[in-house]
Amino acid sequence: MTRGTIYNRDAFLENIARRLGRSPRLSGVSRPQWSYQPQWTVFAGRSQEDLLKVLQKQCELIHTDYIETTSAELSGALKRQVAAYGGGPIIVPDDPRFAEYGLSALLRDEWPAEQTTVHIWNPVLGRKNIDAAEQANVGIAFSDITLAESGTVVLFSRNEQGRAIHFLPKTYIAIVPKSTVVPRMTQAAAYIHEQIEKGALVPSCINFITGPSNSADIEMNLVVGVHGPMKAAYIIVTDR
Repeated sequence: MTRGTIYNRDAFLENIARRLGRSPRLSGVSRPQWSYQPQWTVFAGRSQEDLLKVLQKQCELIHTDYIETTSAELSGALKRQVAAYGGGPIIVPDDPRFAEYGLSALLRDEWPAEQTTVHIWNPVLGRKNIDAAEQANVGIAFSDITLAESGTVVLFSRNEQGRAIHFLPKTYIAIVPKSTVVPRMTQAAAYIHEQIEKGALVPSCINFITGPSNSADIEMNLVVGVHGPMKAAYIIVTDR
């Protein structure tokens, strides 16, 4: 299938129009400008420091460990948190940010020297990546956008970062650059829409993860860690 080609669009739109009792509208349609848009006023004018406080408070509510550190101290903070979660095996995406944030030595030298298995996602390996995610004790990835209001990390999947990294390991750690923190879902949706308008190729899978898995289906009693990572931590990099 050719990228960007829409198949059977006219037939689809004609069917909808017929059900609505009118002719198809193929031009002259504009996005409405609502006079009241409350979604943009939530945390409006808050500084990045203010948003971090909101995120920290929300992490308490979603049973997520919140750690603040700097780029220089990130390697040590990550190593301590992995140890707190019981160590490896570990799975990570093939993400250049690990090198940019000074974590290459930890992933490729320190942990392997300590007999801690580190699997770096490789699309060439196919199913073996998923098997490694199933066996991993800790999955680690960078947050692309972070929603302060809900304590949600947004992750764009790609060939080098399969979604299994976020859901199959027993525990999960998201590295959150301070610059990625925005007020809420509104800003994340706007960013994704802007990328589409620019003609950028948006990932087919975008994951919104809010802390460890949990459920209150039975008698409204909350159980944390039921169908995914049992524990989650956000490591905030305050100078990036």
